[in-house]
Parts: sequence; structure tokens; C-alpha cells
Amino acid sequence: MNAFVAAGRAWLAQDPDATTREELTELLSRVEQGDAEAAADLEDRFSSRLAFGTAGLRGTLGAGPNRMNRVLVAQAAAGFAAYLAERAGDATPTVVVGYDGRRNSDVFARDSVEIFAGAGLRAILLPRMLPTPVLAFAVRHLGADAGVMVTASHNPPDDNGYKVYLGGADDGAQIVSPADAEIAAHIQRVADNGDVTILPRSVGYENAPESLVEAYIAATAAVAPAPAGAEGLRWVYTAMHGVGWETVARVLAEAGYPEPTVVAAQIHPDGRFPTVAFPNPEEPGAMDLAFETARAVDAELVIANDPDADRLAVAIPDAEAEGGWRRLTGNEIGLLLGWRAARSASTGSLACSLVSSPGLQVVAEHYGLDFRATLTGFKWISRAPGLVYGFEEALGYLVNPDTVRDKDGISAAVAFLGLVAAARAEGRTVSDLLQEFRDTFGAFASDQISVRVTDLSEIGAIMASLRAQPPSAVGEVAVERIDDLLQGVDGLPPGDVLRIWLADGSRLIVRPSGTEPKLKLYLDVRGSSAKKARRRLDALRAGAEALLVSLR
Repeated sequence: MNAFVAAGRAWLAQDPDATTREELTELLSRVEQGDAEAAADLEDRFSSRLAFGTAGLRGTLGAGPNRMNRVLVAQAAAGFAAYLAERAGDATPTVVVGYDGRRNSDVFARDSVEIFAGAGLRAILLPRMLPTPVLAFAVRHLGADAGVMVTASHNPPDDNGYKVYLGGADDGAQIVSPADAEIAAHIQRVADNGDVTILPRSVGYENAPESLVEAYIAATAAVAPAPAGAEGLRWVYTAMHGVGWETVARVLAEAGYPEPTVVAAQIHPDGRFPTVAFPNPEEPGAMDLAFETARAVDAELVIANDPDADRLAVAIPDAEAEGGWRRLTGNEIGLLLGWRAARSASTGSLACSLVSSPGLQVVAEHYGLDFRATLTGFKWISRAPGLVYGFEEALGYLVNPDTVRDKDGISAAVAFLGLVAAARAEGRTVSDLLQEFRDTFGAFASDQISVRVTDLSEIGAIMASLRAQPPSAVGEVAVERIDDLLQGVDGLPPGDVLRIWLADGSRLIVRPSGTEPKLKLYLDVRGSSAKKARRRLDALRAGAEALLVSLR
């Protein structure tokens, strides 16, 4: 324990943040008084550090290398600057930085641009808190070598993160291997050198002009200018306490859509996320205020963005659903938007993560387009050759790959509003569109089981058990084959994913979450009708839950 106390004191000496210094000072005092709980907390903070990977950094705010804080961000910025300088050779790299409305996002962003500028890079800071898609757009629009977005997206309120994009040959996409390991090595060298207070800093960074935001708005509005059926559309929008609304409102005005009724309690940025347990539209209860608002105004549609507006959720009236509203699954939205993209594309590919609905492949084949299944995450989807559209079931959609090489909940919202308005002009609803899709391509049904854990080793143990003793059946349906993506399958990079194919054509995929302490199971079936697909899905879910019980 003395080693952790010494590490804590060394950390205090370089921490520029009064809040985390006070937090750590109190913790060290409790440890020195023999407080066992405090000792365990200190060990958790200093026995390891947040790993820099293909999702960048993400973790709980607090003091210590295993938390998100100004020391860790300074190390990350200095390490990333060294990586970019090495990559650029004699040229001067340009890096653009954005931030959302979470706690300390603005502080982390300014620390970053000061360190980038101090390292001799051309550093550009977005003009204010803005959605992640604006940062992703800015990397390409400015011809930057890299971008950093300070956000933890839809994670719990006490989290923050550091998402990294690369320009040039990477075309503004998120980093993938081996860049992640190379950047991590540079960051570790900075950390090993100790005191971040000696890192050179400069206030000679640039502030991005408002014209950059206007360019994003114009490009996004052009995704689906409002057709005639948009007039009089009654709909509700929530920003989930995030940064989406200002940009969304400007896009709507330029594209010609009627203003929505907003969920007033959730429309402005608030890093405390006071009305939701988790600021994620997928979580139970997160859209309750939106549904309440929709009932009050007799809305036809509800649209939600997550806090950094890179995801999109949609809900529609449904008399059979509790409260009269049903949130569409990510796969339902993704397949409708994929169908929209396929109808207007003559060449190219549709792509989705391997855990998303297999229905997109059927759409691609129907229209003579290529199809690509990728590992989970838009860092992979955005790199699909000839991409015209991509999605993942976790409410992520890329509808304008020539503009943004990442999921974008704002352009996806515009595209979906275009679908709704065009159908409305014909006297049809979203439910009618879903039925037409089933009639054309078959009834695909999906479900998901998420197991949240407090000890990450539990996830590793379950995955190890599945590999050591693979099931011969899930429920009453025999297992036909199992693809272990650690071994590399279908040309995909290795990943900690098990894909279980059943004799009736159903599919079960098991993988750890890349952003949260969860094990995720993805269930996919296809039937000749929605009712038959639902029955098959219910049976698969029961079998998967029984399998989980046997493994825990």
C-alpha cells in the first residue's frame, strides 16, 4: 500500500485541478488513518491506468491514472502530439478539437489545444460545445491530420472520454489498430517521464470560425430537404440533456421541416443528466418524458439524440405498447434507412456491424449492391469499401459518408424525417413502411440481452466458458456452427466475439461491450411474418437466458 500512497502524493504534485487534488488529499488522509475502504479505492485508482484503445479513452472522472482527469488528458494530448509529429515528418500537423456538455469537457479540450500548440502543432478549437458529428465533419472539412472529441457519449453522468480521429488516408475516421497501440506507446512515454506541469503549452491555438458549423448545417440539411408531406408534421424532439438541439434546430430550418415540440426538461446541455438514470435512449425509462410530451400534443413521431448527438432514437404511436408509444429498435431504423439508401444508389456497398440485422444484406442483394459485415464500431463500418450507407444496431447510422465518416444522429434524423414526410404525403405512416419492408424482404426480428457487471473478470470468465464448453443447443434448437472471431473469420480482424448459428437459421452473438461494463448477447431471427418471427425470437431469448444462467 505504501507504493500507492507514494504514487498518490506524486500525482498530487502535478495535478492542476483543485477538485481532484482535494479529492485525492482526503483519500490519502483516510488511508493513512487505516480506512480499509479508502485503501481499496486508492489501489483501484493507482494499480492500473485507463487504457488507450480504438475508442480512445473513457472512464469515470476522478484523481489517478485509472480515472479521467486533467493529468491523464495532458498525458494523452502530449502523447498524441508526438505521434502526429512523427507521422507528419517535416510537415506541421493540424489537429482540431471539439467538446460536448459533460463535466470538464471544456477544460479537457482547452488543455489539449494548449498542449498541441505548445508541441508545435496547428491546433484548432471548435467555437463552443457542439455535437460529435460536427467534430468528425471538421476533420475532413479543414483537411486536418487529426481530430479529438471530448465526450463520453451516452455513458453515465460521472464519465468522460477522449475520442480520436485521423485525417489523410484515414479520411476522418476513428482510429484502428495499429494506430491505437502506437499512440498508447507515446502516451506511456509521457506518463513515465512524470510531471505534466513541465509540458510546453501555448495559447497560440486557433478558434474555428462559425462558417465551419454553417458548412456542416448546409451539408446535413441537403441529406433530405423536406418534401411536401412535411407540412403540418407533429413531432417531438429530445436532446437528452446533450448538445444536439442548437445544431438540430438550424438544420431543420434550412431543410424546411416544421419545428418539433421539444422536451423542455431535457433540451439544454446539463452534464448532471438530472431526469434520466442513464442518458442513453436505449435504456428503460430514458424516453418517458418524450412519450409524455408526445401524448400531450398528439404527436405522430418522437425523435431523440443521445447527449453528443451521434446516435438517433425513434418512437411511434402503438396502441399495444405500454403508454401508447413504442421505440423502434436500432435494427428497424437501420433497415429503413438502408432501404432508403439502396433505392437511390446504383453502385457501392451497404455495411453494418456483424451484430446488426442480417436484413441489410438482403436489401443490398435485392438492389445489386455490395454488402460488408464489419466488427462492431464505426471505426470499422466507415472503412467499408465503396460505402454508401452504414449502421449498427446501437442506434448508430451513417447516411452521408461523403461528409462525415462516423455515425451521425443529426443527419440520420433528417433522413428519417424525409422518409416519414414522403410516406405521409401518400397517407402512410412509419408502421406502414415497416410492413412494406417485411412484405418485400421478409420479417426480421432482433433482441438483445445486456448483463451489467461490477467485476469485469466475470465477462472474461463467461467468454472463456463458452469457448471451453461450447453449447450443442440454445433452448431446443441445435447449434449448427460457432464462429470464434478471435481466430479471424470472413476476413475480419480478430475480435472477442462468438457467433453462434442455429439449425433453424437463427443467430446468437456474444461479445463484451466496448464502452461499458456489460456482456451483450444479440439475437436475430427471420420469419415469413412478423408474428412467426416474434415467436421464434421469444424462444431464442428463453434459450439464451437459460444458457447464461448455466455459465454464471
